[in-house]
Amino acid sequence: MSKFKTATALTQISNTALLLRFSSPPSASASIALHQIFPNTNITTHPHCHTYNAHQQHRFPILPNNNSSVLIPKPNLVLLLHSSYFSTALHPFDETSQRDHCAQDNRFYHVFDLIKFSTIRPNIVTASIGHCIALKIGALAHLPTSTSLLTMYSRARDFGSSLALFDEIHNRDVIIWNAMITASLENGCFSAAMNFFVEMTEEGTGFDSTTLLVLMSASSHTNHLKQGQVIHGLSLKAGMLFDSILCNALLDMYSKCGDLSSSELMFAGMECRDIVSWNSMISGCLYNGHPEKSLWYFEEMAFSGERADNVSLSSAISACTSLGELIFGQVIHGWGIKLGYEDSSHISVSNSLVSLYSQCGDIEAAETIFKEMIHKDAISWNAMIEGFASNGKISEAFDLLREMQITWSVQPDKVTVVTIIPPCAEKMMLTKGRTIHGFTIRRQMGSDLLLKNCLMDMYSKCDRLKKAELLFNSMLERDLVSWNIMISGYSQNGHSGEAQNLFRELLRLYSNCSLSTILAILPSCDSHESLQFGKSLHSWQLKLGFSNDILAVNSLMYMYINCVDLKAAFSLLQQRINVVADVTCWNTVIAGCTQKGHFQEALNTFILMRQEPNVSHDSVTLVNVISACGNLELVSEGKSLHGLAFKTLMGLDTRVQNALISMYGRCGDIESATLVFYSCSNRNLCSWNCMISAFSQNKDARRALEVFRCLEYEPNEITFTGILSACTQLGLVRYGREIHGHVLRLGLRENPFISAALLDMYSNCGRLDIAIQIFSNTQEKSVAAWNSMISAYGYHSNGRKAIELFHEMYKAGTMATKSTFISLLSACSHAGLVNEGIWYYDLMLKEYGVEPVTEHHVCMVDMLGRSGKLHEAYEFIKQMQTQPEPGVWGALLSACRYHGDVEMGRKVAKLLFELEPDNVGYYISLSNMYVSAGRWKEAVELRKTIQDQRLKKPAGYSLIDVGFG
Repeated sequence: MSKFKTATALTQISNTALLLRFSSPPSASASIALHQIFPNTNITTHPHCHTYNAHQQHRFPILPNNNSSVLIPKPNLVLLLHSSYFSTALHPFDETSQRDHCAQDNRFYHVFDLIKFSTIRPNIVTASIGHCIALKIGALAHLPTSTSLLTMYSRARDFGSSLALFDEIHNRDVIIWNAMITASLENGCFSAAMNFFVEMTEEGTGFDSTTLLVLMSASSHTNHLKQGQVIHGLSLKAGMLFDSILCNALLDMYSKCGDLSSSELMFAGMECRDIVSWNSMISGCLYNGHPEKSLWYFEEMAFSGERADNVSLSSAISACTSLGELIFGQVIHGWGIKLGYEDSSHISVSNSLVSLYSQCGDIEAAETIFKEMIHKDAISWNAMIEGFASNGKISEAFDLLREMQITWSVQPDKVTVVTIIPPCAEKMMLTKGRTIHGFTIRRQMGSDLLLKNCLMDMYSKCDRLKKAELLFNSMLERDLVSWNIMISGYSQNGHSGEAQNLFRELLRLYSNCSLSTILAILPSCDSHESLQFGKSLHSWQLKLGFSNDILAVNSLMYMYINCVDLKAAFSLLQQRINVVADVTCWNTVIAGCTQKGHFQEALNTFILMRQEPNVSHDSVTLVNVISACGNLELVSEGKSLHGLAFKTLMGLDTRVQNALISMYGRCGDIESATLVFYSCSNRNLCSWNCMISAFSQNKDARRALEVFRCLEYEPNEITFTGILSACTQLGLVRYGREIHGHVLRLGLRENPFISAALLDMYSNCGRLDIAIQIFSNTQEKSVAAWNSMISAYGYHSNGRKAIELFHEMYKAGTMATKSTFISLLSACSHAGLVNEGIWYYDLMLKEYGVEPVTEHHVCMVDMLGRSGKLHEAYEFIKQMQTQPEPGVWGALLSACRYHGDVEMGRKVAKLLFELEPDNVGYYISLSNMYVSAGRWKEAVELRKTIQDQRLKKPAGYSLIDVGFG
């Protein structure tokens, strides 16, 4: 730039720079400094000056705040703010001593004071003003002024101007180098900080402890252990380790880089330790996942006589939270009060206490501490919201979120949203989750990757895959977590094909996937057809080196059980036994077999487990084995497990007691179930649900309603499903309406299970019109709702309408299930639509992929039998590929009785007597057939057989609604 242009530019700057209105009013000292430099200039600020917009300044660090009114003409403003403009200095630095405190021009000190005060609230405008003034009077030759100006540019996030200014300084001392290295660190340029240090040493400028201190901080931020070790070596070589501040920085660096042992060795060798040294060790151990060591150092600090500060107390309390040590945390709480840290001004201590009591289940104590806090920051609110959510108080968490929004001092941030979304996902609170989604959009948080991942997870768990897909496809940037969540969403919601296709697409983008990817894709292998894909995943897992990871192995065993390859699952279990098979491996196999209907295999696995000397069952084991006994109706074995549970003191576990109630209910031993229920000292909502279901399953609807009336908790969907089933048995619409009103008050009418139960209840009570109304008003119709409505039409002999609804279901994109075809075939049977029923039965496997089971066979035999096609029904049974269940023959026997075919009835009954000799109903059906045909001799003989075998038919009864109480 020519001297003429330079002079012209400086003239323009001097005439206009002081007309800039500050983004914030200058301090009194800064104003005095300006008047001393330019005594004839009137410096005023606009009475309505705007507040500095940090968000805009962060996004556009080289531009002035838009809220500030700038009176410089636009071309001059661009010239002023362009970093390269400041590259020309009128006074070379080499003509002035580096840090001359006796400078002849006192204005240097005044401009130095101005820049120094401006660093308190730096922004690009004030930095530019200071730079203009310094250029005009030649103050840039004054190194303290240049250093402060460089620092101000750095803190205003204009690292380019800091760098340009630094390049023009010729005689650089260690302070200006330290300022430049610090500027690199402040602006996240950690590698640049190290490069400046290398350049500094190459130029021959010596470094001091401050230099090493800043570099140590850069190593901590980047977790660069080797770089930190080099700096440690330089400290030793230069003899600077006598500096306790540097030693403390080394402690922190080693801890942050994951080398806790080096940090401990360094600490042990320190002769003089201060509170920062102890805090570095306490927080370092906690950071590296050793909370027990953190508490040990805290105790050692107390014994050494060092007084704990708020950092020590916060770290120690956090360590107690990690270990679940409530009592020890209360001791530290008391010590903090004794030391005077009960004052609400120590926010970090109070925040740690809120987290401690919340995580340890004492939510009342956490709430008390929170309410006593006068000053609360975002961490305080987030900790209390998370405490409510983790303790099941979702309503209180949302109330606190609303209160936080109307608090002017603190507003919800990203952490708040990330805290509140997971409970919405776990509790399937879709409406609340969508509200939070809208909040993130209004607060312009929608582009944050972490928030999008959380929202995708919430929509997936709430069975809203379309919403999750929309979020996933709209993401401009995706990380591996995004892919894992979407794959897991498909897998968990039964969309195996989509999950596997997305997984293949992921492999084309990421060569190395994580363990979470394996855990996300394995559940998609949920049938025998997916076995080959599951084996490929097994091989891929071995290739990635996850063969010894316990989570991966357990997931593989569960996958093989889902794919009905029990041999492969037990082979993996045997391999783990040969190494070390902990209880989780055994529980995976037992739980998998129980959940997939392999109840006998579950019991056999438990017997093998009991023979292993180095492993012992836990409450999870017992819950699954007891459930297997209940499904097999093995009441004797169930009682043995009941005794084992009490012998090992696991009988006091509420989950085990709930499993026992369900087991006794399924085995028909309702009195034992009642005894377990009333002996349970810590009943939860699941206990009440199990008891209601037990009564409902055993056709004791009256007692189910009595238990519901005494319910001590707010009912959930399982409660309502069970009690509505009881109302259906009673056939009393009055009680069903009361339950329906309760559902509406709690806002659960959109729940798919409750909607299906309401449809069943109203249709079975003769109110098909209300059932239709409920179905029509259901916005998101689940497969259960479709099935219930099809069944309702069939129950009311409207088979044509049931078929129409089935086709509507197919067009809506809802996949038909086994229950769908049971309802459809039953509707065809009741309406006499034999040809249609046969047609749908034939298409069931071919078109819809639904494997026929016993219930479908019963419907087909019943349909053929009702229409008088007894021989076709008999041939249908004979042609079945599997061994017919007694229920199938029982349906044919009923048809023979209805049509009076004694010969075929006798043939079928003979088979049933062999299959179920204790079922008195078959004997009575055949006896009645004999009576109807006038064959009294055979009828008398059959009645005598019933008496000889001491068989007894359950007494019939009539129901009159007289109310309760």
